[in-house]
Amino acid sequence: MRSYLKILEKILDEGTIKETRTGINALSITGYMFEHCMFDGFPLLTTKKMGLRSVAAELEFFIKGLQDKRWLQERGCHIWDDWCNPELLPYNTDDRTKEMMKAENDLGRIYGVQWRDWSNWESHSHKSDLDSIDQLEQLVATLKKNPLDRRMLVSAWKPDELDKMALPPCHYAFQVLSDGKYIDLLWNQRSCDVPLGIPYNIASYALLLLLLAKESKLIPRKLIGFLADVHIYVNQIDTVKAQLKRSPYPLPTVNILGDKFIFDWEYTDVQLNGYVSHDKLEYPLAV
Repeated sequence: MRSYLKILEKILDEGTIKETRTGINALSITGYMFEHCMFDGFPLLTTKKMGLRSVAAELEFFIKGLQDKRWLQERGCHIWDDWCNPELLPYNTDDRTKEMMKAENDLGRIYGVQWRDWSNWESHSHKSDLDSIDQLEQLVATLKKNPLDRRMLVSAWKPDELDKMALPPCHYAFQVLSDGKYIDLLWNQRSCDVPLGIPYNIASYALLLLLLAKESKLIPRKLIGFLADVHIYVNQIDTVKAQLKRSPYPLPTVNILGDKFIFDWEYTDVQLNGYVSHDKLEYPLAV
């Protein structure tokens, strides 16, 4: 997938060193637009081996609006092991806090919780009636009723609840657009760990696009990511250079099995076809 590899090359060529909250410096550029045509195959990296099941499990976790990381761990997905709700345990980078964060299972009001349960204080006389908005349900309903609507957008960035999230959302909003035949998905991301996180984000939103396409009986077409702080951590640079020496293989395809409603879909309802990749690469995670 050359469109992804070009991001790595651009960072190495043009990036500047920045300090980060993790204590590990990053080589960074500002602003990049990633684009992939779904007609070319499913965008799962082939220059390193990736597991689609973990990506799918995390997406189901988001779609269901869950926040207990044990649900993920029971399904072999360990993406969220190192984080927890900062209201229960304030974030820190010391070893003891990191171990305590791993032991706490509540992730707080992260991505899927906001997708499915956006808290809304109604404008009544005393502003005390708490309501909830299911953004994803509204998007699916609008997509079926009026696919030409330009307001089909879901946000995970809720300023008054950022201190209740294990991690403020990196990919903080997504939108779908359609011409009545094709459907495109666009997402916005404020912070982009390109070697480790972005491949999962690409695959996750591609899978969400397939689910929405199947639900609405539209044809999945464009996947576009608007990336802000686009970086490689300095302890990832050597492995990035090794990955760039690898030639990509043809992309696989993905089938969504069965005819389940999107909110009943499970991560096991995914069939990956023709996936050939280079060996796995170990990239360090900056927590």
